[in-house]
Amino acid sequence: MGEIKHNKMKIREVAVQNAVFIPAVLKFIEEGNTVTIPLKGFSMRPFLEDGRDKALLTRVGELHAGDPILALVDHKRYVLHRIVKIEGDNMTLLGDGNLRPEHCKTGDAVAAVVGFYRKGRTKLDPINGRKWKTYSWTWMHLRPIRRWLLAFYRHLWIPVFGAA
Repeated sequence: MGEIKHNKMKIREVAVQNAVFIPAVLKFIEEGNTVTIPLKGFSMRPFLEDGRDKALLTRVGELHAGDPILALVDHKRYVLHRIVKIEGDNMTLLGDGNLRPEHCKTGDAVAAVVGFYRKGRTKLDPINGRKWKTYSWTWMHLRPIRRWLLAFYRHLWIPVFGAA
């Protein structure tokens, strides 16, 4: 929770639990709106950072491997992860900063990601753009050595250069 001054207006930020926040976001999406949410957590590192980046969400359409989605896993918590595999009604999800996949049903995908606002920018990085597709393809194919890349990022890169 905090206060920000913007154009002589005070903007108050309030932290809300996902169990309250996400259902409210989903209501707006069900009404046909897009919603921008701040990202919490480190599961999408190194590309997306906690508290710094935002995701633009919309209704779920056709699902494809490689797409980032907001999904309900274990019938109790929401995650924004990338789809690794779809087999029938079963999906395998993996956060870019995670080593272990999570599983859910295709019906548990509650919002699709249109793109991300990164590093305080106001220009959207769309998931169908060249930048995201190149990053996604590369990162997904580096999965066998992801453990070492993430360790390098956490223990050497961030202490020296800060979060990317």
